[in-house]
This record gives sequence, structure tokens and C-alpha cells, in this order.
Amino acid sequence: MTGAAKRILLEILGWVLLLAGIAAMVLPGPGLLLMAAGLAVLSQQYTWAERLLDPVLLRALRAAAEGVETWPRIIASTLGALGLGAFGALWIVKPDVPSWWPIDEKWWLVGGPWTGVTLILSSLIALGLLVYSYRRFHGKPEARAALESKIDEADDDAHEQRERMRRHKEES
Repeated sequence: MTGAAKRILLEILGWVLLLAGIAAMVLPGPGLLLMAAGLAVLSQQYTWAERLLDPVLLRALRAAAEGVETWPRIIASTLGALGLGAFGALWIVKPDVPSWWPIDEKWWLVGGPWTGVTLILSSLIALGLLVYSYRRFHGKPEARAALESKIDEADDDAHEQRERMRRHKEES
């Protein structure tokens, strides 16, 4: 594979991951994780993506830490991930349209089996992230404090960079 072809494929992959992450912010799925993966790929070619990578990744880790702070959150997250997998299985099996379905049957389980596969994959990713988050953050306030310190540091760096850019524009 030539260097140009590899670069184009990586750029397409980065944009697909980034857009999927943005979509997953409102749809089921690991939005911040996908966005971070997309930015990681795009950061190989774009400075703007490199600047955004750490803040997004740190926010994803914060969300992971918050998700395992209490047992009700852990249970709710686990049930949500398992429910997502169950819906995926439903999409793959595709039962007949129930009699209570109020709209045209072409809208019953739209997307077909591939929607089910992506829901199951999202479920497995969510469960894996729960295990990772639990092991890294649950009952470890020092890990959470270190993460918050990194977030504050990244925010301060971003603020300083914006201020430098603002002053540079004013001087120009």
C-alpha cells in the first residue's frame, strides 16, 4: 500500500470514528470513546485533532469514573449494557410485528440484523468499559483526584493557549 493510500484510509477511518462518536453521544454507544479514537487517528495528520484528543479522552475517563462511584450507578450501567445487548438480539431474531405496533410495519426494527450486531457490540464494549472503570476507579479516591488534576491542568493549558491566540490577534 502506498503512503498516500494509507494516509487516505487512516483519514477516512478517523472521520468515521469521530462522526460515530458524535452520533453515539445521543444514540446508544460509547460516544466519547469513539470520538477519542477518531481524534487519535486524525491527530497523526491534524494539529487541531491533537489539541482536542487529551480533553476528550480525559472527559471520557471522568465519565467512566463517575459511572462506578456508587453501587446503584454500577447496577444501572450494567443493566443498561445488558439491555442494549438484549435489544440487539431482538433485532437479529426480528420477531413478527406485534399487533400493538401503531405505524407501518416497515418501521418495525428498522436497520435489520446489522443494527442488532452493532447494539450487541456496543453492549460488549460498555461491559468491558465498566470492568475497566471499576478496576481503575471504584473505591480509589486517589485515582479520581489524579484524573481531576489532569483535567484541571488540561483546562488551564487550553485557557492559556486561547489567551495567547487572542493577544496575538489583538497585536496583529
